[in-house]
Parts: sequence; C-alpha cells; structure tokens
Amino acid sequence: MVGTQIPLWTRAWPAAACVVLFVAPFLKGNGIVAAVAGIVVLGTVFAAVHHAEVVAHRVGEPFGTLILALAVTVIETALIVSVMISAPDQNAGLARDTVFAAVMIVCNGIVGLCLLIGGARHREQVFQVHGANAAMAVLAALTSLTLILPNFAARELGPLYSRPQLIFAGMISLVLYCSFVFVQTVRHREHFLPATNDDEMHASPPSNKMAFESAGLLVVSLVTIVGLAKILTPTVELGIESLHMPKSTVGIIIAALVLLPECLAALRAAQGNQLQTSLNLALGSALATIGLTIPAVAAVSIILGQRLELGLDVKDQFLLALTLVLGMITLATGRTNVLQGIVHLVIFAVFVFFAVQP
Repeated sequence: MVGTQIPLWTRAWPAAACVVLFVAPFLKGNGIVAAVAGIVVLGTVFAAVHHAEVVAHRVGEPFGTLILALAVTVIETALIVSVMISAPDQNAGLARDTVFAAVMIVCNGIVGLCLLIGGARHREQVFQVHGANAAMAVLAALTSLTLILPNFAARELGPLYSRPQLIFAGMISLVLYCSFVFVQTVRHREHFLPATNDDEMHASPPSNKMAFESAGLLVVSLVTIVGLAKILTPTVELGIESLHMPKSTVGIIIAALVLLPECLAALRAAQGNQLQTSLNLALGSALATIGLTIPAVAAVSIILGQRLELGLDVKDQFLLALTLVLGMITLATGRTNVLQGIVHLVIFAVFVFFAVQP
C-alpha cells in the first residue's frame, strides 16, 4: 500500500549504500565492511522495490507490475554482468544458473506460496486465464530457446551457442518479450487486469512530485545495488567454496536476493485475494529475467569475447520441463486452491535440494 509520503527508511537505505560504496575502497579485505554491505544491499533492494511500487501505483495496472518486473530485472542483469566482468573464466555459466534459478523460484517458489497462502485464506482464487496462458506460452518458448536448445544447436560447442546463434538468440528473446509487453499493456490489456476489485486498487495515486522523487531514488538504489554486489561477490564465492557447495549456488543467491521483495509483494496481493496481480508480478518477472537478461549478457559476452554457457544439464532440463507442464496445468482453469500450491512448493524443494546436493 503506497502512502501519501515517502517513508524515511526508503531514503535512508540508498544513502547508507552510498556511504558504504565510498568507504569500501579504503578498507579492502575488511570482513566488517562485507557484513555491513550485505545488510545494506538487502535494505536497498527493498527500498528500490518500494520506489518502483510508488511509480507503478501512479501509472496504474498492468503498467505497475511491469515496472516492478523491469526494476528487479535491471538489478539482476547488472549483478550478473558485474560478476561476469570481474571473473570471466570462472563465471561462464553464471547467467544460465541465475536465469534458471529465477524461473524455478518464480514459477514454483513464489507462485506456490501465493497459491498456498491465498487458497488457505480464500479457499479458491480466480484469475484471467487468457493472460496467464499467454505468459506461460512465451515463458515456455523463451526457456526452451535459451536454456535447452544450446545443447543441441552446435554439439561440438557443448552448452554454448556459436556467435551468430548467440546474436540470433538474443534478438528473438527481445522480440518475444517486447511482443508480450505490447499484448499486456496495449493490445489485450484487459486480459491482465484483476478479475475482482478491492479498495486498495482505487486508492488515490501518489502526486507527480512524489512519483518523480521515487523515480530518482529508484535509479540511485539500482546503481548502488550493483556497486555493493561487486563488493560482496568475493565473500559469497569464498563462503560457497568453504561449504563445498556447487558454484551454481551463486546464481541461486543472486536470483533469491533480487526476487525477495517482489515475492513479498506477490504474497501481499495473494492474501488480499488479488491473485491476478500476484501472477502478473511473478510471471512478468520471469519473462523479463530471460527476455532482457539473456540479450544483455550475450552482448557483454560478444563485446568482451567471454565464454557464455547457456545450456542446462539433463537434470535441470527435466526440472524445467516439469515446471512448465505443471504451470500450464495449474493455470488452465482460472481457479486455484491449496493443492496446486503444495505441488509447486514440492518441486521447488526438489530444485533446492539437488542444487545443493547434486
């Protein structure tokens, strides 16, 4: 719920992030700085999403959820690119791991929690079938073309696309995502509007001054989050190595970090019996993650001549296929209950378990 004034904490966290970024170069290798940066980056992520919510409430639905998804995707893409540039040889598969983790977190974790909590409170919830099916169709195409096809397109390269194939994959990812955004916001906007109304949807939007201030703070938050991520990356990688966990866990941590605030926003909507808003947030962020992140990292890979692994292994291909099939079945009727939520959460638990214990 957006108030009439910008909360102090949403100003304080970006300011704290700027201070940490200024001090960090003078205290390299200091564990306290890394710990403080970890706390500050979480607070700044929440502040960024709050400011995106203010701007989103000003422009209305479904533009609002689109802005939230884009804000989260900008953060995620910037984190991936910054880590790729810092250690290109060790992070060739980071984009793939992060995008795959984001899809699994969104389609099984966030959607599962929304269906479970919403179903427990309201027994059954309704949503627009046409909008959900459109999102799932585009998601199936994007994930298949970017995460599965590389394993078969050029077998001699393994999980990599050749340069022409990578350029083409980036272009079609953008085409698919932009086409979905056009349908969502212009051509068939009514398919993505909530099926029910509540008082919060009709609350007075923030003033132009408040919206512009939040837009400025959103930009500051996004920039500082990228800087803090570069500070935290060595510490995170060291911690994963010390725990003898797979390197792909870095991608899961990045995806979980940037999706946490959006997860809370989706859960609040589900509790308020606005499952359509929850699905717009969740599926929109998954589509933006692939449709925008893959072209961005592909461009970085081509410009800098870095190796970019996109193809998933057999286990992850199976989990992705299962997720897409379950998603299409769950969203086929326009009504959901707790059972679908439990099923998706079980698949999410399977993903996390095999990611940590391959």
